Amino acid sequence: MEITFRTLPRTEDIKRIEDIVESTGFFHDHEVLVAVELVVERLQEGEQSGYHFVFAEADGVTVGYTCYGPIACTQSSFDLFWIATHNDFRGKGVGRRLLDETYRNVRQLGGTSLYAETSAKEQYAPTRQFYDSNRFELEARLKDFYDKGDDKLIYVKRLI
Repeated sequence: MEITFRTLPRTEDIKRIEDIVESTGFFHDHEVLVAVELVVERLQEGEQSGYHFVFAEADGVTVGYTCYGPIACTQSSFDLFWIATHNDFRGKGVGRRLLDETYRNVRQLGGTSLYAETSAKEQYAPTRQFYDSNRFELEARLKDFYDKGDDKLIYVKRLI
């Protein structure tokens, strides 16, 4: 499968991001809305929004994406707000390739660290395995962050 990348969002990405995030089965409706809001904000405000994207396409169809941006009040740290691959394309290396392209773009923007967060709940075990397999380091655990018994895990990928 040939994958191409682009960084500029298009209006049609609004619906496609919704489809991709919903297909994963990991996120609540309000979380899907947040994913969509970020691309809408980028389309309206451009780079001033602070949101950057990498879209992975196979045969002209967007099959995955990342959304990332600089962390306010830091010199060179970036947040990985979203990484999602459509369920039909999971396990085919799309996520790893998206990360590689995202690392390259973050470095071009002066970034030296990329932070990602996820839940410690069992349903997110595949997400944690993904970060582990891509050499992110578990940097912190915030107990009961999302809810009682639902810790927030913060991972970091050093890009230097």
